[in-house]
Amino acid sequence: MGRTSDARQKILGAARSLIEGRGYTALGVAEICKAAGVPKGSFYYFFESKEALALTVVDEHWAAQQRDWAGVLGGDAEPLQRLRRLFEETEAGQRAVQQGCGTVSGCLFGNLTLELSNQTEAVRGRLQEIFDAQVDMVEAVITEARERGDVTVTDTREAAQAVVAQLEGQVMFAKLYNNTRRLSPLWDNCRALLGAPRDVR
Repeated sequence: MGRTSDARQKILGAARSLIEGRGYTALGVAEICKAAGVPKGSFYYFFESKEALALTVVDEHWAAQQRDWAGVLGGDAEPLQRLRRLFEETEAGQRAVQQGCGTVSGCLFGNLTLELSNQTEAVRGRLQEIFDAQVDMVEAVITEARERGDVTVTDTREAAQAVVAQLEGQVMFAKLYNNTRRLSPLWDNCRALLGAPRDVR
Protein backbone atom coordinates (compact mmCIF):
# COMPACT_ATOMS: atom_id res chain seq x y z
CA MET A 1 0.00 0.00 0.00
CA GLY A 2 1.60 3.22 -1.00
CA ARG A 3 1.35 6.88 -1.54
CA THR A 4 -2.13 7.09 -2.95
CA SER A 5 -5.14 9.23 -2.22
CA ASP A 6 -6.65 6.10 -0.71
CA ALA A 7 -3.84 5.97 1.83
CA ARG A 8 -4.33 9.66 2.62
CA GLN A 9 -8.03 9.17 3.28
CA LYS A 10 -7.30 6.15 5.46
CA ILE A 11 -4.90 8.22 7.54
CA LEU A 12 -7.43 11.03 7.87
CA GLY A 13 -10.22 8.64 8.81
CA ALA A 14 -8.12 6.86 11.40
CA ALA A 15 -6.86 10.15 12.84
CA ARG A 16 -10.33 11.61 13.18
CA SER A 17 -11.65 8.47 14.86
CA LEU A 18 -8.73 8.33 17.28
CA ILE A 19 -8.87 12.05 18.06
CA GLU A 20 -12.61 11.85 18.74
CA GLY A 21 -12.15 8.81 20.96
CA ARG A 22 -8.96 9.63 22.84
CA GLY A 23 -7.88 13.15 22.07
CA TYR A 24 -4.90 14.48 20.16
CA THR A 25 -2.01 14.79 22.58
CA ALA A 26 -1.63 11.12 23.49
CA LEU A 27 -1.64 9.95 19.88
CA GLY A 28 1.54 9.06 18.03
CA VAL A 29 2.14 8.85 14.30
CA ALA A 30 2.88 5.11 14.54
CA GLU A 31 -0.49 4.47 16.21
CA ILE A 32 -2.33 6.47 13.58
CA CYS A 33 -0.58 4.58 10.78
CA LYS A 34 -1.33 1.24 12.41
CA ALA A 35 -5.01 2.11 12.72
CA ALA A 36 -5.05 3.28 9.10
CA GLY A 37 -3.19 0.20 7.87
CA VAL A 38 -0.54 2.22 6.06
CA PRO A 39 3.26 2.38 6.42
CA LYS A 40 4.76 5.26 8.36
CA GLY A 41 6.40 6.58 5.22
CA SER A 42 2.97 7.23 3.74
CA PHE A 43 2.14 9.54 6.64
CA TYR A 44 5.08 11.83 5.97
CA TYR A 45 4.41 11.78 2.25
CA PHE A 46 1.05 13.45 2.88
CA PHE A 47 1.61 15.32 6.15
CA GLU A 48 4.74 17.05 7.39
CA SER A 49 3.72 16.67 11.03
CA LYS A 50 0.99 15.49 13.37
CA GLU A 51 -0.11 19.11 13.71
CA ALA A 52 -0.52 19.37 9.93
CA LEU A 53 -2.66 16.23 10.04
CA ALA A 54 -4.80 17.70 12.85
CA LEU A 55 -5.38 20.87 10.82
CA THR A 56 -6.47 18.81 7.82
CA VAL A 57 -8.86 16.77 9.99
CA VAL A 58 -10.31 20.01 11.35
CA ASP A 59 -10.67 21.52 7.87
CA GLU A 60 -12.38 18.46 6.42
CA HIS A 61 -14.75 18.21 9.38
CA TRP A 62 -15.62 21.89 9.08
CA ALA A 63 -16.23 21.62 5.32
CA ALA A 64 -18.83 18.93 5.98
CA GLN A 65 -20.37 20.71 8.97
CA GLN A 66 -20.51 24.01 7.13
CA ARG A 67 -22.48 22.38 4.32
CA ASP A 68 -24.88 20.90 6.88
CA TRP A 69 -25.33 24.19 8.73
CA ALA A 70 -25.84 26.09 5.47
CA GLY A 71 -28.48 23.57 4.43
CA VAL A 72 -30.36 23.98 7.71
CA LEU A 73 -29.94 27.70 8.34
CA GLY A 74 -30.39 28.72 4.72
CA GLY A 75 -33.65 26.87 4.15
CA ASP A 76 -37.08 28.24 3.34
CA ALA A 77 -38.61 27.91 6.81
CA GLU A 78 -39.04 30.87 9.15
CA PRO A 79 -35.73 31.91 10.75
CA LEU A 80 -36.41 30.65 14.28
CA GLN A 81 -37.65 27.34 12.90
CA ARG A 82 -34.34 26.98 11.07
CA LEU A 83 -32.41 27.74 14.23
CA ARG A 84 -34.42 25.18 16.16
CA ARG A 85 -33.77 22.61 13.45
CA LEU A 86 -30.03 23.18 13.87
CA PHE A 87 -30.35 22.15 17.51
CA GLU A 88 -32.46 19.14 16.60
CA GLU A 89 -29.95 18.02 13.96
CA THR A 90 -27.12 18.41 16.46
CA GLU A 91 -28.92 16.28 19.03
CA ALA A 92 -29.77 13.65 16.42
CA GLY A 93 -26.14 13.51 15.27
CA GLN A 94 -24.83 13.01 18.80
CA ARG A 95 -27.46 10.35 19.43
CA ALA A 96 -26.48 8.47 16.29
CA VAL A 97 -22.82 8.42 17.35
CA GLN A 98 -23.76 7.23 20.82
CA GLN A 99 -25.85 4.41 19.38
CA GLY A 100 -22.94 3.39 17.16
CA CYS A 101 -20.10 3.39 19.67
CA GLY A 102 -21.76 3.61 23.08
CA THR A 103 -20.54 7.10 23.99
CA VAL A 104 -21.37 10.69 23.12
CA SER A 105 -18.41 12.02 21.14
CA GLY A 106 -19.05 15.70 21.71
CA CYS A 107 -17.87 18.35 19.26
CA LEU A 108 -14.51 17.80 17.57
CA PHE A 109 -13.86 21.54 17.60
CA GLY A 110 -14.82 21.96 21.23
CA ASN A 111 -12.79 18.95 22.29
CA LEU A 112 -9.69 20.23 20.50
CA THR A 113 -10.22 23.74 21.85
CA LEU A 114 -10.15 22.46 25.42
CA GLU A 115 -7.15 20.25 24.73
CA LEU A 116 -4.95 22.32 22.42
CA SER A 117 -5.79 26.02 22.56
CA ASN A 118 -2.81 26.71 24.83
CA GLN A 119 -0.45 24.31 23.06
CA THR A 120 -0.50 24.96 19.32
CA GLU A 121 -1.21 28.38 17.87
CA ALA A 122 -1.97 27.04 14.39
CA VAL A 123 -4.78 24.82 15.64
CA ARG A 124 -6.07 27.47 18.05
CA GLY A 125 -6.21 30.05 15.28
CA ARG A 126 -8.04 27.72 12.91
CA LEU A 127 -10.59 26.78 15.56
CA GLN A 128 -11.21 30.45 16.29
CA GLU A 129 -11.89 31.07 12.60
CA ILE A 130 -14.38 28.20 12.56
CA PHE A 131 -16.27 29.39 15.63
CA ASP A 132 -16.35 32.91 14.18
CA ALA A 133 -17.84 31.46 10.98
CA GLN A 134 -20.46 29.60 13.00
CA VAL A 135 -21.37 32.84 14.77
CA ASP A 136 -21.66 34.59 11.38
CA MET A 137 -24.13 31.96 10.17
CA VAL A 138 -26.24 32.12 13.32
CA GLU A 139 -26.16 35.92 13.39
CA ALA A 140 -27.60 36.07 9.87
CA VAL A 141 -30.61 34.05 11.04
CA ILE A 142 -31.07 36.09 14.22
CA THR A 143 -30.88 39.32 12.19
CA GLU A 144 -33.60 38.02 9.88
CA ALA A 145 -35.73 37.07 12.88
CA ARG A 146 -35.22 40.52 14.41
CA GLU A 147 -36.28 42.24 11.19
CA ARG A 148 -39.48 40.18 11.26
CA GLY A 149 -40.12 41.14 14.88
CA ASP A 150 -39.75 37.55 16.06
CA VAL A 151 -37.12 38.37 18.70
CA THR A 152 -36.43 41.32 20.96
CA VAL A 153 -32.65 41.04 21.20
CA THR A 154 -30.85 44.18 20.01
CA ASP A 155 -27.20 43.12 19.66
CA THR A 156 -27.38 40.33 17.11
CA ARG A 157 -23.65 39.59 17.21
CA GLU A 158 -23.57 39.15 20.95
CA ALA A 159 -26.73 37.05 20.78
CA ALA A 160 -25.23 34.80 18.09
CA GLN A 161 -22.10 34.29 20.16
CA ALA A 162 -24.25 33.33 23.13
CA VAL A 163 -26.25 30.85 21.04
CA VAL A 164 -23.11 29.17 19.70
CA ALA A 165 -21.59 29.11 23.19
CA GLN A 166 -24.76 27.55 24.58
CA LEU A 167 -24.80 24.92 21.84
CA GLU A 168 -21.15 24.09 22.46
CA GLY A 169 -21.63 23.97 26.22
CA GLN A 170 -24.64 21.67 26.07
CA VAL A 171 -22.80 19.33 23.72
CA MET A 172 -19.94 19.27 26.22
CA PHE A 173 -22.35 18.36 29.03
CA ALA A 174 -23.86 15.62 26.84
CA LYS A 175 -20.36 14.21 26.40
CA LEU A 176 -19.52 14.55 30.10
CA TYR A 177 -22.67 12.74 31.24
CA ASN A 178 -22.84 10.50 28.15
CA ASN A 179 -26.45 11.55 27.84
CA THR A 180 -27.91 13.22 24.76
CA ARG A 181 -30.91 14.38 26.78
CA ARG A 182 -28.61 17.14 28.02
CA LEU A 183 -29.24 18.71 24.60
CA SER A 184 -33.02 18.83 24.99
CA PRO A 185 -33.18 22.28 26.70
CA LEU A 186 -31.32 23.97 23.83
CA TRP A 187 -34.35 25.42 22.10
CA ASP A 188 -36.10 26.75 25.22
CA ASN A 189 -32.85 28.32 26.43
CA CYS A 190 -32.24 29.88 23.04
CA ARG A 191 -35.78 31.20 22.75
CA ALA A 192 -35.47 32.84 26.16
CA LEU A 193 -32.05 34.27 25.30
CA LEU A 194 -33.37 35.85 22.11
CA GLY A 195 -36.56 37.14 23.66
CA ALA A 196 -38.80 35.03 21.44
CA PRO A 197 -42.36 34.32 22.65
CA ARG A 198 -43.15 30.93 24.12
CA ASP A 199 -45.53 30.03 21.32
CA VAL A 200 -42.74 30.12 18.73
CA ARG A 201 -42.21 26.56 17.46
